[in-house]
Amino acid sequence: MSSENIFLIGLMGAGKTTVGRALARERGLTFLDSDHEIIARCGVSIPTIFEIEGEAGFRRREAAMIEELTQRQGIVLATGGGAVLDPDNRQRLKTRGTVVYLHAQPHELWLRTRHDRNRPLLQTADPLKKLQELYAVRHPLYLETAHIVLDTGRQSVSSLVAKLQRCLAERTAKPRADGTCDD
Repeated sequence: MSSENIFLIGLMGAGKTTVGRALARERGLTFLDSDHEIIARCGVSIPTIFEIEGEAGFRRREAAMIEELTQRQGIVLATGGGAVLDPDNRQRLKTRGTVVYLHAQPHELWLRTRHDRNRPLLQTADPLKKLQELYAVRHPLYLETAHIVLDTGRQSVSSLVAKLQRCLAERTAKPRADGTCDD
């Protein structure tokens, strides 16, 4: 079992939890999802936390959880889409493991998330517009934080995990300056 941590970042719907679970299973690592850990600790859903504490309250909880989880060894961690908004989170992720940005375009993310009611930021009249706005703000932060950028497109989970495995192996062999990984 590797002690190398792998941290997945990207917008909601990019596949962080799904890909993370499969990657952890293949690598013999422990899978964690920071949002799920917050829910388990608080005993309420993220929409409820947003409703009671607002986004700022949720972000404080998220930062504390990322501080705690990134200190573990041998994990694959799926972070919440907004985790990169906090500069301390970005620094912790970047220095405590390999950060993988699962990239997808806003329209693709909208197709994946349009029926999900557990995403408080998308409970608006125009969720696609909201995703475009989030992408505009967060995409540069994801790029700044990531060691590897993997476009998720319309690939199956197994093909994404296989490609990510190759990217991780390539990174240890010869890292690319721009962090991208192509076949």
